[in-house]
Amino acid sequence: MQTFLVILLVAAMIATLVALIRGIVAFLKSASDEAHGISTGGPSASQLKSNRMMQQRILFQALAVLIVVVLLFAAGRT
Repeated sequence: MQTFLVILLVAAMIATLVALIRGIVAFLKSASDEAHGISTGGPSASQLKSNRMMQQRILFQALAVLIVVVLLFAAGRT
């Protein structure tokens, strides 16, 4: 059980990192578009993607913290 949780924790950490990198790339693209004067009047696709990626990052971080709590709880029980 503990091995399974460690594998899940590593997967959640990798997912967090991927979402972070994708969010930063989307943010930089939207900032570049704004610097070049490309504006649609509302949020651009890059801004929406950046926001979605950062929300996913928070979700994956919460999942990783929850897995750590379960691991620590299981370690304390033995």
